Parts: sequence; structure tokens; C-alpha cells
Amino acid sequence: MNITKELANNLNIKESQIEAVLKLLSEDCTIPFIARYRKEATGALDEEQIGTIAEKYKYLCNLEKRKEDVIRLIAEKDLLTEDLEKSIRACEKLIDVEDLYRPFKEKKKTKATEAIKLGLEPLAKKIMSFPTKGDLDSLASGYNMEKDEAIKNASYIISEWISDNAYFRKWTRNFIYNTGLLVTKKKKNSEDEKKVYEMYYEFQDRIKYMKHYRTLAINRGEKEGILTVNIDYEDAKVLDNYKERVIKNNNSFVVPIVEEAIKDALKRLIIPSIEREIRSMLTEEASEEAIITFKDNLEKLLMTKPIKNKTVIGFDPAFRTGCKLAVLNPYGEVLEIATIYPHEPHNKKVEATKIIRDLITKYNADIIAIGNGTASRESEMFVANAIKDLEVKYNIVSEAGASVYSASKLAITEFPDLTVEKRSAISIGRRIQDPLSELVKIDPKSIGVGEYQHDVNQSNLSNALDFTVSKIVNEVGVNINTASDSILKYISGLNKKCIENIQKFKKEHNFKNRCEIKSIAGISDKVYEQCIGFLRINDGENPLDKTKIHPESYEVTENLLKHLKLDLNKKDEYFIKTLEEADKEKLSKELNTDVYTIEDIIKELITPGLDPRDALDDVMLKSDVLTIDDLSIGMELTGTVRNVVSFGAFVDIGLHNDGLIHISKLSKDYVKNPLDVIHVGDIITCHVDKIDKEKEKVNLTLI
Repeated sequence: MNITKELANNLNIKESQIEAVLKLLSEDCTIPFIARYRKEATGALDEEQIGTIAEKYKYLCNLEKRKEDVIRLIAEKDLLTEDLEKSIRACEKLIDVEDLYRPFKEKKKTKATEAIKLGLEPLAKKIMSFPTKGDLDSLASGYNMEKDEAIKNASYIISEWISDNAYFRKWTRNFIYNTGLLVTKKKKNSEDEKKVYEMYYEFQDRIKYMKHYRTLAINRGEKEGILTVNIDYEDAKVLDNYKERVIKNNNSFVVPIVEEAIKDALKRLIIPSIEREIRSMLTEEASEEAIITFKDNLEKLLMTKPIKNKTVIGFDPAFRTGCKLAVLNPYGEVLEIATIYPHEPHNKKVEATKIIRDLITKYNADIIAIGNGTASRESEMFVANAIKDLEVKYNIVSEAGASVYSASKLAITEFPDLTVEKRSAISIGRRIQDPLSELVKIDPKSIGVGEYQHDVNQSNLSNALDFTVSKIVNEVGVNINTASDSILKYISGLNKKCIENIQKFKKEHNFKNRCEIKSIAGISDKVYEQCIGFLRINDGENPLDKTKIHPESYEVTENLLKHLKLDLNKKDEYFIKTLEEADKEKLSKELNTDVYTIEDIIKELITPGLDPRDALDDVMLKSDVLTIDDLSIGMELTGTVRNVVSFGAFVDIGLHNDGLIHISKLSKDYVKNPLDVIHVGDIITCHVDKIDKEKEKVNLTLI
């Protein structure tokens, strides 16, 4: 197999682009670096495309290696034929290779191997020759056992031969997958108190069209002992197909024996393993879909627009233990910590109101960030009443993972003298000031923007989420003089030792230019090349150091400015207009570089160090609370999308529970995937579709 050609065909990308990516990866270039600074080589492939190439290349390499191993193992037994080798090399999936290898594998003790030891393989071959002359007595004689015993054992050998046939297995797998049903029932005497799996008590669906979230829900229900799961298919059609292909002469007196062997092969050897394979395929496909949803949600959450230059009060709600408050300056530094007890069982609302109003006035606070956990809506009601007549707004912030961070070694190092709850209030406040910088401190799996995250392949999930965080961190870039260890660990090329040495340097003095980073122990030429474009020095000696322009392109940048007769220190209207109207193709030829580099340089000169998040919608701030009694059918609301799942999206409209927009209510047109329409963090205008006051649930619509 030509792996490059295969990748190009599968991904609809030119072979030259694939080759360029593989070459750069082999040279220890990181994916963010390749995507940003090697566009001329890859044809401007993005991180996702490069990541897919790397992943598929690894799979195809493993596939090729397995093919070679299987061919070698069969050849060592002197059983390799030209046709068999050709079939193995033509396989496109590992499962097909394993099907072809199955007959040659060293088998453990089976009914067939025991029958072979008894010397019954010749009898099995005679039966499979479908003789028409003679009878069973003469055929089964001479094996030192009764006729029936000899035939039974020979049948075990025939069953295994049928089971080992690669064509039969592939046909059966495809037939059941394409035509079969997945059937679930409630397990007798099982308890499902909250009726989580009610829709699966009597459920069936075509295997081929199973929704991935249903597969994961069924898997979980089965694991919890609530559901039984079976595969239903037209077994008569399968049996008939086997008879047609296995039985070579219907006039032979051995036909009934072979028919029984076929039934035995299907029941004992083929169907159980095929069903396991299909369930595994469904789970793998579902896992991949769920991970894609999680990745997309995480990306949108990390790209939430930060609220800059504002003093924030982080508010961690609670009942008995009191609500923790953390006043943070615009840089996220803690100014004061307080605890108030406005709720049950204390009900010190007057005292709590005075404390929070005094803090707002004392520090001229702009925003209160309220965590969305226990006592969240009660706290929102309290805050809305407490801030009346004050120039301050509030926002409900997802506190998913805040407790994980608060109890972590990192949080203990940052705030060794504070309790977990007080650290949590700080984290909640910082999440609205700079979501990215705060969320990178938390294991992505704990951020809570996925579905069935504990039911998918955990290794694949971790890799996918780490890839997403790395992609966003490098896209945004970091100020090296203020960056934490948590965010630096995602910067292209940096390792733990490099980060430690960077932080040691910063304790003495700030970096003045990018060149100083070269002197840090562990920053080799390769590491410097990979990381430097993503590290900013905002108030450094060289104005280019705060841009995404790579130092390798500084000379080109200076030549471009000279060519256009522009002064970097005089960024007036003429400067901007000249760059915007510049002929990029012409400049690339005159400056002997590629057009991608010219385009990126010009973009950075016009808006140096622009945070891509600044172009996004502002975070929605509120000053009053909404209750379910305020709602009416058709009422227009503004809300923030908190999570997107396969069947729709959950939207924070200010109630205790988020409202649900079902996938059918996202658009008048058919929507295959909610992510085609809506994303985490989107601020949307929607309408009330249904209200269930008893369950405190609201359905919304975009139609």
C-alpha cells in the first residue's frame, strides 16, 4: 500500500501536502507550529487536518506492520500462497487482516483441536468432499470409536473450518450490521428509580442507523444491570446463505451432517464473536462522535470572550457552610476574601447584603460571577436584590471542575492558606476575567461540556481534549511575563524543564525581548523555533515581539516595511491603508518569500497581537432575576448556550434549570448535528416552546 496515496484519497488532500506534513512531523515539528508557520509547505492545512493526517498515518502504518507480521507468520508455517498474500495486502482494515489470519493462528484447546488429536481430520475432509457412493457406516469406520462419536467429532472440525473462513465472517458481519436490529429490554427485577433508561425498556433500532448517544446510553444501562441488550437478525437468511456456499452437492448422503455443522459453527463460534465485534464497532463509532462533540464544546468554551479591565467578585454559593466571596482586581489578584450566610439554615440576608454592598463600594466592583452549583439560583435572587441601585452586573458562571482545581496541588501552591471553597470562589471569578487562563488549570474532562464522557474511550478522550486545549492556547498566544505553568505546558515545543527555567528567570526580571528566551536552559534551537511565535512580550524592546510574527520572518517584515516606505513607530491611517491595499502576490515575489507569510505579516502589522477572542460576542451580564412564573409560551428570551449534545442544546436563560432546545427546534431545515447550528458560549435569542412548572423544565425553540 502506498500510504501517502491512500491518505490523499481518503482525506481529499493532495499527496504533496501529505508528504510535507509527514516530513515536518518527522523533524519534530509540532502541529500548531506547522499550521501557523509552514503554510507554504502544507498549502495552509489547519490543525485539525494536520492532526487527522498524523492519526490516520499512524493507523495505516500499524495496519501495514500487522500485514507484514501476518504474512511472515503464515510463511513460517510454509502455508503462504500468492493469492493469500495478495488478499492480505489488499485489506483496508485490521479486522479484515485478522479474519484472513484466523485459520493459521495457534489455537488453544478447542473441540476441533481435540478431534484432530483423535485423528479425525481425514474423516472431516471425506465428509466435505460430499461423496455420493457408500454410506455413513463405511465412511466413519476405522477410527477406533463408534460411528456417531466419530461423525460428531469430525463435525467439530468442519464447524471450525467454516468459522475460520474470512469471506463468511465478513459477509455475516456486514449482513447483520446492515439489516439487523439492536433490541433492549428492562432487566427483570432491576431498579431504575429515576427512570433514566425508560425509553429503552422496550426499544429496538436498526444497527446501521443507531444514534451514537443511544449506543452510549444503552451501554451504560447494560453496565448498571438495568437493561438487557440483544441483536436480532434474519437467522434463516444467514443459514441459507451458508448452506448455499458450503454444501457442494445436495445429493450427497453427508448433507445433514454438514448442515448440523453449519448450525453449530454459527451458534457456537461465529455469531457470538460477530455480535461482540458489532457492539464494539458501535461503541467505537459512538465514542468518536461523542469525543468530537466534547472537543467542539470545549473549543467554544475556551474561546469565550474575556472580560478585561474589570474588578470582579467571585461568588461560590452554598447553604449551610455559607457563600464564599473573592474580590479580584482586573489582573485576577485577590484583594479580599469574605463569607456570607444569606440562605438556609442561617438566613442572615441583611448582614450578607451589607457585606456584599460594602465590598462592591470599597473596590468599585464591576461584576459578580456566581457559580452555577448548589444554591446558585437562590444566590442569584439574593444578589439581584442586593445590587439594586448599584452600578454592578452579575453573570452565572459554570463552576464545573472548580472543586477539582480547588483541591489540586496547583491551587494549594497558589493559595496555601485558603480553604477549598475560597479557592473555588477565586476560580469562579477568574473564569469570567480570562476563561482560557483559568480553565487550562483543570483536567479538560472535568469542565463538563460533553455527554457520556465516562463511557467513551478515556485515552482517546484525553488525547483529543489535550489537542483542543493546545490548539486554542497557541492560537491565542500567551504573554510570557504573566503566563502560568498551567498555560505554558500547552505551548508548542515546551516541556516541564523548560517551563521551570522560564519561571525561575521571571522571578529575577521580566523578559525584554524574545532573544532572551534563547538563553534559557533547555530551550534548544528546535524548541525555540517551535515555541517562540506563540510567546508574546507585550512591553518589550522590539514591537514585533508582541505579534504572532515568527522571528525567522523579522527580516522579511523589515524589508516589507522598507519596500512600502512605512515606519513601524508611526501607525497612522496611512500606515494601515497602505498595508491593506498592498499587492500581496507581488510583494511575495519581490521579497522572495511565500504569499502566506506576507499575508500573516500584514495582518499582524495592522492588528499586532490581536486576541482572536476579542472579535466574539460579549458575555451576557444581568442585573435582575427571572423565574419560571415570569414565562409564557412564545416569549422571547436571550440566553447563553451552556452545553451542546446530540439531541439539542441546553441554554442558560436565568432559571434554576437550563432550558432545552431539542434538535428538531434548532432550524426549519433538517439538522443532522446540533453543532452545525449552535455552539457552547453562543448568546442567542430564542422563544419559549413548552413550560412544565411541576418539573421546572422549559423547552425553547429557535424556529
